Amino acid sequence: MKAFLMYRNRDFRLAEGLAPSAAELTADLELDTLFDAMAGGDSFLREVAKNAVLASLYDPESILYRQHVLTDCLGSPSVVREIYALAVETIEREKRVWSLMWERYPEAALHRATEVIGLFVKPLHRLRQIANDEGSRFQSEGFKRFFSMISAELGDEYMRRVEEYLERLEFKNGILMSAELGSDCKGVNYILRKSSEVRQSWFERLEGWVSELAGRAEPALQYEVDDRDEAGFRALRDLRVQGVRHIASALAQSADHILGFFTMLRLELGFYIGCLNLHEQMLRKQEPIYLPEPLPAGTPDFHCKGLYDICLSLRLRERAVGNDANCEDRPLVVITGANRGGKSTFLRGVGLAQLMMQCGMFVPAELFRANVCNGIFTHFKREEDASMKSGKLDEELSRMSQIVEAIAPGSIVLMNESFASTNEREGSEIAAQIVRALLRTGIKVFYVTHLFALAEGFYRGGQRSALFLRAERLADGQRTYRLLEGEPLPTSFGEDLYGRIFEAAD
Repeated sequence: MKAFLMYRNRDFRLAEGLAPSAAELTADLELDTLFDAMAGGDSFLREVAKNAVLASLYDPESILYRQHVLTDCLGSPSVVREIYALAVETIEREKRVWSLMWERYPEAALHRATEVIGLFVKPLHRLRQIANDEGSRFQSEGFKRFFSMISAELGDEYMRRVEEYLERLEFKNGILMSAELGSDCKGVNYILRKSSEVRQSWFERLEGWVSELAGRAEPALQYEVDDRDEAGFRALRDLRVQGVRHIASALAQSADHILGFFTMLRLELGFYIGCLNLHEQMLRKQEPIYLPEPLPAGTPDFHCKGLYDICLSLRLRERAVGNDANCEDRPLVVITGANRGGKSTFLRGVGLAQLMMQCGMFVPAELFRANVCNGIFTHFKREEDASMKSGKLDEELSRMSQIVEAIAPGSIVLMNESFASTNEREGSEIAAQIVRALLRTGIKVFYVTHLFALAEGFYRGGQRSALFLRAERLADGQRTYRLLEGEPLPTSFGEDLYGRIFEAAD
């Protein structure tokens, strides 16, 4: 049995296919806030969320497959949470079953496997009941196949046979087995046999005893071991071990198979439970969410309405400010304007939305459409570090070199105040050469910068494939945290902040 709720034809695995820039993405986009919100205090859910978000999908069909499953989850959250809780409870109950070294003690292995499968019977019954009662409400390919598999695999006949076999494996009436003599007069080909004993009433048993006493019944061949015959009991124990060894192994594999199913079900549903946790928090704040339209890689496209930084929203009591942008066929977006005007916040929102779209989630926006990127990279400015062995410019160039080695055509790179650690002329020249090289390679670039020479150079140079956004500043110096299309200005209005800080100090 397979869940197949994350991928159409394979299982979801932790720590598989993580982005090469996972650590930088986590730090620069403040992803820990997102993971914590999805986890709801559950360390397992946090690990699932982290792995799912950072292991991007690069095929729009795979993204849509998850989106459809997520849509079902959002439509029936209580059912999904019940199935998840059922998987968690089953796994935890199995852990409490006593175990020994299976290879050395086949009977102990048989006892444990029988007990474990016995524990699984009730959850399997409940899972089938959910499939029968609720399955029609789910429309995604993933859930329809999942519930169809449950109904087919866990039919009445199958469950009846499981319960029957479990009862037989208690061996209340002893073990019936056959064997043959080998060439060295030792037993071979031990086979556990189905008991042919028929249940009799007390009167039928009494009749049998009377027949035996009267000599009318054929005598049964039997051998009784004396209570003091230790060697005889060891021989019988060895015979019993030979009889149950193979069935113990087979039953243990069956128990592992069912446990593996519940483990995978917990893992794959864990992602959607994290999405439900995040969704509920956004609903409470009345923040918009949107299932995005993933477009094939190749032609650069990015269109958003009301896009906001979901991690910032999670930390604020009020709603976050959203922004619009339309970058169709424009692989370069240059963002300039007033200090503390929302530029870096928008850049993080872009990165978060791209990551969330490419793992099959909803995005924090009223509308969102973008092409799938082959890789997502960030190059944000770093705070001063006394332990650095070289200057900040060297450190920035080193990180950019690592990105260049890992990046490929069709990727996206988010640059925040890159190369501002040197003078404007030098920083602008370095940045301009790097950005042009990235664009020629087919890489999409979002660049937040205070380097006027850099921004003006692209603008005056007739960079038709670029979108220029500017943080809005009102006449009185107030920041609206909105970005509007506009030509770069030679000032970031740092005097506004200077006046505000020193006025407050006075």
